[in-house]
Amino acid sequence: MSTPYPLLDRVAVPADLRELSRAQLETLAAELRVFILHSVAQTGGHLASNLGAVELTIALHYVFNTPDDRLVWDVGHQSYAHKILTGRREAMTGLRKTRGIAGFPKRDESPFDTFGTGHSSTSISAALGMAVAAKRAGLERRSVAIIGDGAMTAGMAFEALNNAGDIDANLLVVLNDNDMSISPNVGALNNYLARLMSGRFYAAARRAGEKVLGKVPPMLELARRTEEHVKGMVTPGTLFEEFGFNYIGPIDGHDLGVLVDTLTNIRRLHGPQFLHIVTRKGKGYPPAEDNPCLYHGVSHFDPDTGIVETAAARPTYTQVFGDWLCDMAAAEPRLIGITPAMREGSGLVRFSEEYPDRYFDVGIAEQHALTFAAGLACDGYRPVVAIYSTFLQRAYDQLIHDIALQNLPVVLAIDRAGLVGADGPTHAGSFDLSYLRCVPNLTLMAPSDENECRQMLYTAMTLDGPAAVRYPRGSGPGAAIESAMHALPVGKGMLRRHGQRVALLAFGSMVAPALAAAARLDASVADMRFVKPLDEALVQQLAQTHEWLVTLEENAVMGGAGSAVSECLQRLGLQPRVLQMGLPDTFIDHGDHATMLKDCGLDANGIEAAIRRHLPE
Repeated sequence: MSTPYPLLDRVAVPADLRELSRAQLETLAAELRVFILHSVAQTGGHLASNLGAVELTIALHYVFNTPDDRLVWDVGHQSYAHKILTGRREAMTGLRKTRGIAGFPKRDESPFDTFGTGHSSTSISAALGMAVAAKRAGLERRSVAIIGDGAMTAGMAFEALNNAGDIDANLLVVLNDNDMSISPNVGALNNYLARLMSGRFYAAARRAGEKVLGKVPPMLELARRTEEHVKGMVTPGTLFEEFGFNYIGPIDGHDLGVLVDTLTNIRRLHGPQFLHIVTRKGKGYPPAEDNPCLYHGVSHFDPDTGIVETAAARPTYTQVFGDWLCDMAAAEPRLIGITPAMREGSGLVRFSEEYPDRYFDVGIAEQHALTFAAGLACDGYRPVVAIYSTFLQRAYDQLIHDIALQNLPVVLAIDRAGLVGADGPTHAGSFDLSYLRCVPNLTLMAPSDENECRQMLYTAMTLDGPAAVRYPRGSGPGAAIESAMHALPVGKGMLRRHGQRVALLAFGSMVAPALAAAARLDASVADMRFVKPLDEALVQQLAQTHEWLVTLEENAVMGGAGSAVSECLQRLGLQPRVLQMGLPDTFIDHGDHATMLKDCGLDANGIEAAIRRHLPE
């Protein structure tokens, strides 16, 4: 029976790949690219980045003895070809689904996934650690970090390069330059690289020079001796050679012959090597090539017609934030919008177009983003930093030391709070209530619906110190959004339902399921609104009039909003029975968001069942 993937069918693991002839690799790449397109069209996932990394993935597994040789994929959203070639082709039907394979490399999923990723700019550090481990063990094992140029804007990548150049370990860094991160790349480094990334002038000049000088051997030798000085003027290699790397490239990352030859030669070299390749994001699928941002992360679509953009039935929290930011900017000329390379994901496209002189994409540099905002706030501006909860973790020191300690009026608009579904634990915002509420001077809010989100963002702008508004991914319950903006009373919640015996103290996204469960239990429900300062008067009132208090949050139970309520009760000398409900003390795997909440007992049925188990009749 014929199959659309006759060559790919023969490759279950990289050892099978190495049995193919060099001539067969191009056909394999074509089949693999088509398979990725149709697979992701069915499951959703990261498409454009994976289409651009097909040839590189094949060449790496063809040349290197994986998994003994280590491959570390930066971010990991370009690792689908790697997964398919390492025994997980059939599992791609469950990509990013509940109990399916992850969308990023994951150590407990395959021995070929040598390092778990999801965040940016970690690959060089991890691969260097592996290279040093091999050196200390006396092994000839090779370690390879595959990093995109978007990830090269982060300071951590340069910290690792600086360290690696001083260590004589067998490390290869592959810069997969597609001139694209999620948002368009920014910054002086990217501008420097982008001018010469194609390498056409340098490559043509070098070929012509060698052709002429090759007829005069002494001149060719002279040219080679001076090449390092000359190419520093026309290539980006000098930058990386100053770090102590042997720089090679740029080369065409879609030319399998060149890739295999180059990697084969590099594998024989010792010490830190840097290979610069040029690829096209979305390669082989014209819609993705033309619009790599749209095809970065996709849901189910028809590959024959491409993605058809439609307006959401109701606005997402991200859109609520984006609209508020533009409205607020019109009223507040001191407002500055900042994002660490997440313009589209954080809802800043409209703001960047309407207020380009007040919009700053600082690249994948969360630490810098916060201290940059602190500097602006010192001199009278009102910065708003749009950042995902999981990425704010990377700038915790700057939040404490540079913003909170100095009590600077910086607004943190924290998107993707709570569980995020298919992206899994690397991207979940499971900890922000815990790690933020212990920071002095910080006001922390969690909206229960879209309008409350808008008003909380405005409230944050009116404060004289740092404030954070954390909101989930996707849409809310569909509340009508008031165009007018008004400040909420700081530290005050609102009783949404009067009931008997049990009071549910719900924070943010947990208000809606709390109301549904309370209707069946005849319980009271408080929309607490503020995690810090907590509404202690409301807590006291509910504790004195109910037998049980149940705290609900889409955050880790440990140290979260429920802990704040318990601490408050202790201070007040009150001892009602308390049930704290939230995310368990574990990393929760990827899947459908509603199913994940159900599994955690945080849907209406789970809340009702937990209360009935604890509440005697």
